[in-house]
Parts: sequence; C-alpha cells; structure tokens
Amino acid sequence: MLALSGFVQLLLAFALAPLLLSIINRTKAAFAGRHGPPWLLPYQELWKLLHKGAVYSRTATAVFVAGPIVGLAATGLALSFLPVGGCPALVSFPGDFLLVAYLLGLARFLTVAAALDTGSSFEGMGASREVLFSTLAEPALLLSLITLAAASPGASLSAIYAGIDSAVLASGAGPALVLVMAALLIVLLSENARIPIDDPATHLELTMIHEVMVLDHGGPDLALIHYASSLKLWLFGALLVGLALPLRSGFFLLDLLGGIAGLAIVAVIVGLAESVMARLRLARVPQLLVAASVLSVVALVLVMR
Repeated sequence: MLALSGFVQLLLAFALAPLLLSIINRTKAAFAGRHGPPWLLPYQELWKLLHKGAVYSRTATAVFVAGPIVGLAATGLALSFLPVGGCPALVSFPGDFLLVAYLLGLARFLTVAAALDTGSSFEGMGASREVLFSTLAEPALLLSLITLAAASPGASLSAIYAGIDSAVLASGAGPALVLVMAALLIVLLSENARIPIDDPATHLELTMIHEVMVLDHGGPDLALIHYASSLKLWLFGALLVGLALPLRSGFFLLDLLGGIAGLAIVAVIVGLAESVMARLRLARVPQLLVAASVLSVVALVLVMR
C-alpha cells in the first residue's frame, strides 16, 4: 500500500506540475484585471515544442544534448523521495534528503555545463549568475532540511514530515519551523527563477538568469527544460506545504488532495508576490539568499538547544 501511494504521488506530480505555472499566471492576470491565459497553455506549449526540430551549433558537444535530459531525470528522481500531503514517498531511507539536494545540484551542473558548451557570452553570463546564487541558496536548503531532521524522530523525508503536525508547530519547535518555512520560501523563489530573484517573463538578456542559459535550446530540448522547471516548482512547493499544512486525516486520498490543494495555494502566493513586488537589483539578491541561510541557522540553534 505504501509503494502504491508513493507511485500515485509521483504520477500526479508528473501530470499536474505544469498546472502550477497556469495557477501562477492566472493569479497574476486576475490581480491585473485581465482574463489570463488558458489553463492548459503550459501543456500546449510543451506539446508544440516536442513536435519541433532541434538545431545544434557546430561547436556544441554531447554535453549540450545531455543537459536537458539529465536535468529532467535528476529532478524526476528527486521527486520519488518527496512525500506530498503527509503520504509516504515512493522511496525512503535515512538521510535521503541529502541525496535530493545532490540530485538538484546535478541537474543544475548539467544545465550550466550545457550553457557554457555553446560558447555564447550571454549564456556564460547567465551560467555564472546561476552558480553564484545557487551557491548561496544551497546552504539555506541543506540547513533547513537538517533542522527538520533534528526536530523530528526520523531521518528520511517521509519520516520527517510524518512527525511534523500541528502539535509540533504549537510546541517549542514551532518558532524554528516558522523560520524554516520563510527560508524555504526564499529558496523556492530563487531555485525556480521567480520574482524578486528573477523574472521568467523578461526578454532582456542582460538581466536574465535562468532563461538566458537556455537561449540556444529549442524543440524537444527546450520542452524538457521547461518540464523539469515545473517539476522543480512542485518539489520545493511540496517541501513548503508539508510544513505549512501538517494536517493528517489518516486517509491516503484525502491527505493527498490536501497536499495538492496546498501546492495550489503556494502557486497563488507566488503569483501574488510577482504581482505586488518588483525584481530586486542583482546586487541585492545575494543579501536575500544569505538572509535565508541565517534564518536556517537560527532555526537549527533553536531546535538543538
């Protein structure tokens, strides 16, 4: 039964992850008084890209081709360790959150390597920014996960989130977990290139971070990159929802629906943030990411004392 629930979670993540982008765009449109794009637009764009041809530079090597494939595979594998709505993940073992962090790092490494493989100055600029910001965001992510492990009796993501409930939040560990939520929200915005860290809708190469790295990708390769980005948004949203909505009914389907509803709420929050906030200057982004690490350190100290 546990394996079946984890398999269902993974299938729903693969099927519904692009829908989070629709919720964000519809929220921004509603806030601006517009009707907004169709709900299935992300799926239509992926389908259109999959039916296009890919063009490769003469200077590109196998690294350029492997980047989108490995990035999607690593992100999808990381999702198999992630519980949604308090339901156990498909795969679980003590310390699996470290493997999740490494898989995300592997996906980023191949994406950056593919950008550098093109020899484009613009993509090299975006790759350097991506590496800088990820260097500052990864400590916040790891410290947040270590704090959660220290606050719960388990050492795997499934056991960690199963041990977090409303009683834990109301106890002495509550303030620490609130700090972890704030840190994870900042990491979510950074890792998914959302405002105020990055603007996914911009077309000015000088200010782009993530999108400028994939300017030379097209067709199926670009579809894999966009799909992996939606899966990463689902992953970080699930990490946040497991803390913010630790409700457990004991019924698998009900808990899973609650987790998916929480992910929709996270997408609405991201859309609201992008509607009321402006993008930070690039010099301010490292300060925000360092602040996320500081929040995680303070939360770890509160849990360990």
